[in-house]
Formats: sequence, C-alpha cells, structure tokens
Amino acid sequence: MMNIEDYALDVGKTVEEIKALCDKIGIEYKDETTPLDETDIILLDNELQDQEDYVEGDIEDLESKYEEEVMDKAEELAMDTKFDLDNSTSFEKVKPKSQKKNDSKKADFFKERKKIYKHREKLKKNEATQDDNVVLYKDGMTVSELAEVLGVPAVELVKKLMGLGVMANVNQSIDFETAEIIVADYNKTLKKEETADISNFENFEIEDKDEDLVERPPVVTIMGHVDHGKTTLLDFIRKSNVASGEAGGITQAIGAYSVNYNGKKITFIDTPGHAAFTEMRARGASITDIVIIIVAADDGVMPQTVEAIDHAKAAGVPIIVAINKIDKPDANVDRVMTGLVEHGLTPEEWGGDVIVNKISAATGEGINEDKTTIVGGNSNTEKIQSRVAGIREEMQEYKANPSRYASGVVIESKKNSKVGSVATLLIQNGTLRLGDPIVVGTIYGKVRTLKNDLGQNIVEAAPSTPVEVTGLSDVPNAGDMFMAFESEKQAKHIADERALRAKEKDTNLSGMSLEDLFGRIQEGVKEINVVLKADVNGSLEAVKGALEKIDVEGVKINVIRGAVGGITESDIVLARASDAIIIGFNVRANSQAQDDAKEYGVEIRTYDIIYKVVEDMEDAMKGMLDPEYEEQITGKLEVRQIFKFSKVGLIAGCHVVSGVVRNNEKARIIRDDVVVYNGSVNTLQHEKDQVKEVTKGMDCGITLTNCQDYKEGDIIEIYDLVEIKR
Repeated sequence: MMNIEDYALDVGKTVEEIKALCDKIGIEYKDETTPLDETDIILLDNELQDQEDYVEGDIEDLESKYEEEVMDKAEELAMDTKFDLDNSTSFEKVKPKSQKKNDSKKADFFKERKKIYKHREKLKKNEATQDDNVVLYKDGMTVSELAEVLGVPAVELVKKLMGLGVMANVNQSIDFETAEIIVADYNKTLKKEETADISNFENFEIEDKDEDLVERPPVVTIMGHVDHGKTTLLDFIRKSNVASGEAGGITQAIGAYSVNYNGKKITFIDTPGHAAFTEMRARGASITDIVIIIVAADDGVMPQTVEAIDHAKAAGVPIIVAINKIDKPDANVDRVMTGLVEHGLTPEEWGGDVIVNKISAATGEGINEDKTTIVGGNSNTEKIQSRVAGIREEMQEYKANPSRYASGVVIESKKNSKVGSVATLLIQNGTLRLGDPIVVGTIYGKVRTLKNDLGQNIVEAAPSTPVEVTGLSDVPNAGDMFMAFESEKQAKHIADERALRAKEKDTNLSGMSLEDLFGRIQEGVKEINVVLKADVNGSLEAVKGALEKIDVEGVKINVIRGAVGGITESDIVLARASDAIIIGFNVRANSQAQDDAKEYGVEIRTYDIIYKVVEDMEDAMKGMLDPEYEEQITGKLEVRQIFKFSKVGLIAGCHVVSGVVRNNEKARIIRDDVVVYNGSVNTLQHEKDQVKEVTKGMDCGITLTNCQDYKEGDIIEIYDLVEIKR
C-alpha cells in the first residue's frame, strides 16, 4: 500500500489535488501520510481516468466545432475564388495539438495497475520451510546440542564419532562435514543455520519446486578494455544510440538492457572498461550468466582485458570472446588469439573450447541480420546458427520462480533532487510489483515507481528484468542484494537487523587471512583463492607452480590472477570479490591499495623467498602457523640525485618524505612498486656530517648495505617487523 503523498508522486499530481479528489469521492484521510488501501487506489484511478476522458471529450468537441468553422470559411473562400474543393488536394483538418497518445498510454497504465490491485495473485513468501527432515547447523555446535536436535542420547553420538575415528566428548564442538555424516545416519539433511535466516538473504536458501520454475532470460555481461567497442557493439544490437550520448565516448556507469532474440529476451549488462571502474566489472561478473569479452583487433589484449578475464574466471561463468574492429587496416586477429591463449582462453579454431567471434561493431561485419553473432559464430550464417543453438541449450537451463516475492541485486543507484533515491535493480528471482515493501542492503522502502530499461512505467517485473525503482529511504550501494516482502513491518524489522549486523561487522572487519585458512578448511572449503603478483615472469611462474603443487587435506591453491607488477587497487577488488589472499613476491602495494586492503579486510602477504611462501601456506592450511609479524613503515625517502665517490661508490641524495630514518634499520628500494633491494641502512649524512638519524623534511645522503643500484625517483622505505598478538 502507498500513502497519499506516494500516490500523488506516482500519478504526477500535487498532494492537494489528491486530497481534493479524496474529499470528492469520500475517502477519509488525516494528512498526506494517510495510507490508501487497494479500493481507495482503484477509486482514485477511476476518478482520474474520468477526468482525463472528460477533458479529452471537451478537446474533441472543440476540435469538431473548430473544424466546422474552418470548413465554412474554406467554402466561402472557394465560392469567392471559384476554387473547386472537390478537385483540390484533400483537405486536412487543422487542430490544436492533442495529448491523445500520451493519455492513452496513461490510461493503459492505470488499467494495468488496477488489475494488479484488484486481481493480484498472492506471491509466495520468501521464508524457510519447516521440514522435520532438515537439521540446522550453527557455528560451534556441540555434540550434545546436535544430539538434542536429533532427539537421541549424546552418548549415542559419541559412539558414532568414535566409529568415524573422531574422539570427542559431549561438550566438544563438531565441524559441519562430520555432523553431516552423523545426521545422514538418521535419514536427515544438515544445513547451515544462515540458510534459514531470511535477514541474511545473501545466503538465504530458497527452495523452489520444479513445477514452479520457468525459463528466464539469460544475463550477459559485456567486458573489456576502454574504447574496444563494448557499448558500440551493444548499440548495434539494440539499434539505439547509447554510445553517442556518453561523456567522452566512455561508459560511465553500468547499464542494463533487454534485447529480443528470436522472440526471446536476453538481458545485457554493459560495464565500463576503464581501469578506474574495475570494481564495477567485479560486480558485473558476480551477477551474470555469460560473459562476452570484447577485444579490439588493432589493439590486442590489454591490461583491463586481462582483468576482465580474471573476473569472469573467478565468477565461474562461460566466456565468449568478440574480436572487434576487424575492419581496421592495422587489425591483427592472430595477435589477439595468441594473447587470449597466454591468458588461458584457447579459441575453438585453435583446438580449445572458447567461442571467438570476429566482428566490426561499427560496420556490422560478422554480425548477421538477426544479431545472433553476439553469442557465437562469425559471418558464416550456418556456423552462427549452429553455435547459437548450442548457446540456447545452455540458456534453457536458466530458470526462476516468478510466483514469489522478488530478490536480486543493485546494478546502479543515484540521488535525484525531485524523487529521492533511484536504484537500478536486476531481478534474479521472483516478481517485483508496484507497492512491494523491499529491503536493499540495510535500507528499506516501498516500490513507488517501476520503470523498464526504456523508461516506461510498468506495474511488475519478472526474473532477469532490469528495472529502475524509487521509494527507498536512502541511496543503496551498487552490488547490494535486495529482497521484497509481504509487509512493510517485516521489511522494516529485517532492515533494522541487517543495519545492526553491518555495524558490528564494520567495527570488526574480518576479511580472508592466512589465520582463517584452517578454520575454513574445517568448514569444508576445498579451494583457496590467491591473487599472485611478482617482480618478473620467472618469479611469477616459479611461485605459482610451487603454490599449485600444495595439497593439504585435499585442499588446493587456486591462483585466480597471476601478473607481473606491483599490487594495485584492482587486485584488492578481485581479492575482495573472490574471498582471496594476495601474495606479493618482491613487490609492494601502492598506497591506495594498502588503504583499500585495510578498509575491506583483504590480507596482503609479501615475500622474497619462495620456500617461505610455500611454508606459510602449508602451515596455515594445517593450522600450525608461526607467529605473524606486521611491517611498520617508520620512514620514507625519495631519491633525487646520485653522487659517485671513488672510495665509497654511489651515494643516494634523498629527501625524507615521512617519519624517521636511523642507522642499521631495515630498508628496501621500491621502483615502480617493485622491490629491487632489501637490506639495511649503512650510513647517513646530513650536509657534511655523519649522523645517526634524519627526520621528515630533511635532505640527506644515504648508503645501503651492499647496494650500488640507485635511480632518481626511487622510494626507500624504512621498516620494522612487529609481532602481532594472536
């Protein structure tokens, strides 16, 4: 239900106008916050429609009268000039501009909305089904607690555990996998408690019956490097002009669009390709069914292309490659194909399983008339059709239940000065309708307006549909999950619970760390994600090979990104999205990456010895981790000039950027975020004097132990290792 103010905004009237209508038709109210029930809304809609019809009738009467007067004048003029009207060009009446078309659309919208309120089918609640055969597992569950839930003596479970080789008393905790085996002996199913907690709807488990599931449109995300033609490609498919209306020709926000393909819909998400928008790409990959990576034939595989590949792989979704701009004179398709292979995407024509399309989004080359090349094939129609048919078979597997309250994800959001919070949502399951109470992240509201990707008002939206909604109490974050509920009271309660939980989480950030590994393994995690950065390719391959050989209790290391260079913000984003640990070998994180890692609870581990990397990972996986030491940067210098002396060799002339620098302290040289030296401070000189320390703002000469490699612009970090208390 909506109140008078909501209704006024919805129909484009003032609050006073709606109050006047209420007075006219006898609807009682206190003020603009008075709620309107379904009958009230239908009565108001009818009254507004009657007014529209009345105005429309007046216009038609005026037009008729005007037409008659014009015809009379025309006849008089014809008589005077002996002009034959019958043999003249057909007379077209002149009339004032009418809003008939818009009025008709509005009337249709009112009728549709009326149907919803009058004959609304009851949607299924998103709630956990009470099943006697399901046992809920909570963290730290003891043997006695499990026995109580099963309704059996605790001693009986102790004996069963002994039979499994697990020695435990009644007060000891039992891990999920072991409890699952025990529960199965009683013909019951074990599920984690979070799957039954609707306030935690990111992990809430909705069980739909097969007969309730229907085919939904697949969600396809377009990724790639900046200016490689992602939006232009989508533009060609949609036959619209999205690209031309964007600032600087670069997509600035995620857009979602529905496209008809052979009578069926496909939802496309167009993500920005610039490096600054890496986090958007991470969100896009997490909500998609298929990823299309577009690569310019004249440019090849670029850094953001690699990032897009990494995100798509991490999301575990099928990847299709579109090689664009093949019409360019300097296009080199083979170079692109080679680059794809280097990053784990082997094209079909080279013996792999990745569909690669060669196209020109600008000219349409390689895209057939029904625009099917976007999901497979090339300009050969038969080949296209066969590949598309295969993709369509996969698409048939994408199903959802439209008969329950909606759930999904925020694609983008903004603040509008006139209507307040505006959010673009992708519905992943269920149906979203006007007036539905929803919780988004930690905020709630009611769907005041609902618009499709063309900006048209609609009354409901099915799964895989992108929609724009208003009515939320605040602006949600892109990537937030949402869920609709039956009552506003329930939605408000759940939003309050989530806000409290989020506050607690913010005060105690707990991202993935080496210390967490053993616990995660005990919970059943069989794969540990790692983002690996190294100084050179040789080091990268050596460390990657060593990590992937580690096998502790059947748990494998999965390197989801391996690249040369320093640790950047995009690495933090990927690690955050994939619940990964970042390992740096002879490299450092830039300052922004360090800040982001701290904010999001992502652990960064840096090493300069391969066996130490392997050792730490193995120990962490076994739960035998040695004491952890945290680096504390105590000083930082910038090399501004190099001096050469016959007796001492090279001296670096530096400016102390921050902190204090002392003799014999640990030091390293960082060049382009890569560690090129690790050792200690040998000597310090200020002006002509040897000194023991220099502080921020001072200029000095410095030598490092056994180091003769200094370059202008180098950063020298002074640091100490401090043990972290567990």
